Amino acid sequence: MTTPTITGIHHITAVASDPQANLDFYTEVLGLRLVKLTVNFDDPGSYHFYFGDAAGSPGTILTFFPWPGAPRGTVGNGQVAATAFAVPLTSLDYWQHRLSAALVPVEALPPRFGEPGLRFADPDGMPLELIGVTGAPPATPWSGSPVPAEHALIGFHSATLAEANYAPTAALLQDVMGWSFVANDGHRFRYRAPRPGGATLVDIVHAPQGRFGRPGAGTVHHIAWRTPTAADQRTWRAQLVDDGFHVSPVMDRNYFESIYYREPGGILFEIATDPPGFAVDEPAAHLGERLMLPAQYEHQRAAVARALPRLTLPHEKTSVRS
Repeated sequence: MTTPTITGIHHITAVASDPQANLDFYTEVLGLRLVKLTVNFDDPGSYHFYFGDAAGSPGTILTFFPWPGAPRGTVGNGQVAATAFAVPLTSLDYWQHRLSAALVPVEALPPRFGEPGLRFADPDGMPLELIGVTGAPPATPWSGSPVPAEHALIGFHSATLAEANYAPTAALLQDVMGWSFVANDGHRFRYRAPRPGGATLVDIVHAPQGRFGRPGAGTVHHIAWRTPTAADQRTWRAQLVDDGFHVSPVMDRNYFESIYYREPGGILFEIATDPPGFAVDEPAAHLGERLMLPAQYEHQRAAVARALPRLTLPHEKTSVRS
C-alpha cells in the first residue's frame, strides 16, 4: 500500500483551567485570532477554543479545552513538552519586550540547531516557545490583532515530544509517517515532514530518567498531523491498523475529520484533514464571534449556552449568551 504524505502539524490541543484568562492571553498577548468558539464534542457543558491565523490555517491552530477549576498538570515524558511558534528573526526583541510588559516571565533559549528563541508559559504553565526564523512564508495575521503584522506569529515552528525511549517513536515518524531525520543536539533529535514550509518540524527529547507527565491544565492533550483529503486519511488509517496501532474510527469534527492513535511513548496522535476549514458554518470575516454548536446540540442551544461560563469575546467584548 502506498501511503500519502503527512504534510506537517495540523493543530495542537491542550487543557486550560480559566476560559477567560486563556482567551485573553492568546488573543490579547499573543495576538492570535479566535477562529472558532464551540463546545467539546463529547461534553457540551465545556468550551472548545480554536486560535490561529486570520483563516485558521492548518499549521497555525492551537486549541484548548478550558475546564474551569481543572487541576494543574505536570509536563513530562509521554507528552508534548513544548509548543513552538515561528516568528521573524528580527521580531525576537519585540516579543521579549511585549511579554515582559504583559508580566509574562520570559527567557532566551540557547540557540537550537542554529536558531535563537524565547521560552515562556501561558497562564496555566503550558510551555511555549518563539523561534526566530528567516525566509519563512509570511504570516496571515488577524486584522484585529494587537500585534503589528510584521511581528505576528507565523504558525507552528515545531513541537517537542518528551520520551523515556525515543527509538520507537522515531521509527514511527520515519518508517511509517515518512518524516526524515534532520540532526541531533545531545538528547534532542529533530525530524522534518516531507514538504517545504512551516509547521513541518518535530523534536524528540530522549529523557530516560525523566518523570512521566500528569494530565491537567497546562499540558497538551494531543497533537494532530495534516493530511490533504479524507481519502488520504482513510489510507492512513488502514496502514496504521496494518502496522498494529489501535486507531479510532473516523470522527467528523465539523471543521476537519479525525482519527486518533497512541504512539509508542503514550502521546495521543491525531491525523486531521485540511478541509473543510473554519468558514464552513460562519462567514470568514466573522469567525469566532458567536457560539457555534455541533449539529447534535443545536436543538439544545439555549440550555447549552446557559450552562457555559460567561465570556467576554475579543471582537466587541460581548457575552456569548447574548
